[in-house]
Amino acid sequence: MAQKKMTAERVLMAFAGFMVLLSVVLTWYVHPYWLWLTVFVGANLFQSAFTGFCPAMMVIKKLGFKTERQAAQES
Repeated sequence: MAQKKMTAERVLMAFAGFMVLLSVVLTWYVHPYWLWLTVFVGANLFQSAFTGFCPAMMVIKKLGFKTERQAAQES
């Protein structure tokens, strides 16, 4: 069975999910204002769906992760 490589898109989904869960934990245990982190992550995901611009994706690509398109071209 072939193992799936972590592509930039998968890393982005994992990062966004982690940030949402982190903000929930911080909201519960630290202060309710941490809920704004969830709002920020959600707004960023929403705008990137329409514009294609995502600052986190730029960082992920600089870390060396390939997009799914790049990974498919290498196969």
